Amino acid sequence: MKKIDKLVLKAFWGPFVITLSVVVFIFLMRIVIFYIDEFVSKDIGLSEYSRLFSYFAMSTVPIALPLAMLLSSLMAFGNLGEFFELTALKSAGVSVVRIMMPLFFVALFVSIFSFFYNDRVVPWANLKGYSLLYDIKTTKATLNIKEGIFYNDLPGYSIKVNKKVPNSNTMLGMIIYKHDNASYGKGNRQVILADSGRMFTINNNGYLKIELFNGNNYQEMDNANQDRSMAYLSTSDGGENQNTNFMQSRFDKYEMVVSMESFDMKRTDEDMFKYHQFMQNIEVLNQTTDSLRQEYNRAQQNLEPNSRQYFSYKFQVENNYGTKPKAGKWLDSLLNMSVTDSVKSVILENAKNAATNVKSFASTNSEFIENKRKKGNEYELEKLHKYTQAFSCFVMFLIGAPLGAIIKKGGFGVPVLVSIVFFILLYVLTIQGDKFVKEGLLDVTIGAWLANTILLLAGVYFVEKARNDSRLFEKDVYQMYWKKLINKFSEFRLAQKTKTAIS
Repeated sequence: MKKIDKLVLKAFWGPFVITLSVVVFIFLMRIVIFYIDEFVSKDIGLSEYSRLFSYFAMSTVPIALPLAMLLSSLMAFGNLGEFFELTALKSAGVSVVRIMMPLFFVALFVSIFSFFYNDRVVPWANLKGYSLLYDIKTTKATLNIKEGIFYNDLPGYSIKVNKKVPNSNTMLGMIIYKHDNASYGKGNRQVILADSGRMFTINNNGYLKIELFNGNNYQEMDNANQDRSMAYLSTSDGGENQNTNFMQSRFDKYEMVVSMESFDMKRTDEDMFKYHQFMQNIEVLNQTTDSLRQEYNRAQQNLEPNSRQYFSYKFQVENNYGTKPKAGKWLDSLLNMSVTDSVKSVILENAKNAATNVKSFASTNSEFIENKRKKGNEYELEKLHKYTQAFSCFVMFLIGAPLGAIIKKGGFGVPVLVSIVFFILLYVLTIQGDKFVKEGLLDVTIGAWLANTILLLAGVYFVEKARNDSRLFEKDVYQMYWKKLINKFSEFRLAQKTKTAIS
């Protein structure tokens, strides 16, 4: 390896690693902020969160690689230009294209790596990450009882406290409604009132222990043979008398132990998520796309034959050979019939019902066919994006390297600003191309490659400008053009005044 290649690669790898790490962190934080409501108040261990963030960080690498490639190549050549190393190489007869050659091979390697990573690792990371996220979302929040509000997340219990003692697990004025399976649908059959109480977990947070002090337990029971010392009540339900026993007992201390199993995170079968396009590689996406296209074509082909069942008569037509079709019940026969008003009303009613059925049939099938078309386009877009995201790494190199040579500014100032502009342009064009494809305005291939095609042309243009030592981003060039334009305008006005004075 020549010294010039070492110089360029040394200027490139440092910013590349730093920018890739920063961009991955930024995209990861975007995901965390988006799902922050699902994380709070969940009693989930640190290991689960670490796994979740690792999966999402792995899935963001292909998105971060183009931006890292653009920013690092722009910074590398910007630093070389700012410290006149690029000028010295040019004065020694080395062309800009030759200086860019080592990064050219690096960009090819990163693109190939991005393709295989996007095809093999990202679907697996998405499957693991989103299935784990679903389990976290469906996990109940930790026991968080607020003053004056009934807490109903504990299965079988509704708990309300009037006041919570600060820095303690003691609560004042507790009301507990206890529901069991036997009393389901019968209202609140047992109520416990206590002046104070404590709540804490035992056995490694597996159970919740509730200790109540100085209270009463009120319970209504369906049993006519209970102790006669209890207060006896007779209630009616729908006219039929049912005997119930009402029991009241007073306690100085009452203890309950409740299982916290419902608050544990339960793992869901990952096969529930593998059918999403983000969880599939190119091979599976091809199979799914082919299946959807076949269903789409089959639905179109069967539309006309299946609609015949809604017509009672046929149209009299001749085929290409001039012969009549097979004998049948033809619409023409209706025109020659003399019918009464009652028969005519029946015919009109039948025609109206048939038209309604045909309209419903056409609407349902149209929606079904359109859904299959959109689904097929979505899966094919996902397959093509595995290629386009990889190729965009190379396109960003073609933009970043010549722009750095033209701007001649290193550091994180101007390069970051320029990189953000082109990355947003890449993102907007990609979203717009996908939108046109889903709306049926563009072919899937054209829409998927729209962003890369436009930016590739921009990259080739910048490479050509860098080869010719263009002063594309220097302020004095545009000031000079502006002065020339002002002078031409002044000369034009002077010529018009002179012409007017002579006339």
